[in-house]
Amino acid sequence: MKLKVDENLPAEATELLKAEGFDAESVREEGLEGSPDPELAETTAGEGRIILTLDRGFADITAYPPGRHPGIVLLRPADRYKGTVLALIKKLCLAFKQWSVAGSLWIVEPDRIRIRGPV
Repeated sequence: MKLKVDENLPAEATELLKAEGFDAESVREEGLEGSPDPELAETTAGEGRIILTLDRGFADITAYPPGRHPGIVLLRPADRYKGTVLALIKKLCLAFKQWSVAGSLWIVEPDRIRIRGPV
């Protein structure tokens, strides 16, 4: 699974995902920080990467309809402390190994994952 870790996530998120066996790249490492959401979405789609973000704008299915992108994962942690976010990503890794994100929007909360798939 190929992931693009947004700039609003801790730098350690990319390393955590790599340690779990995922092909993860960081927006920060690639000099894409500050890119508008549509531009970032286009770049990641061109790379075939799933966006992992805290940015609620990516949950707008009118702007990013399921089935028209490789996948979007919106994290909704209980708070934005680094430890809380990384713990949620660690839990998410288990879900990644069981289900496919391809073309879907996942909204990941501490106690559930809501999925909007392609229509």
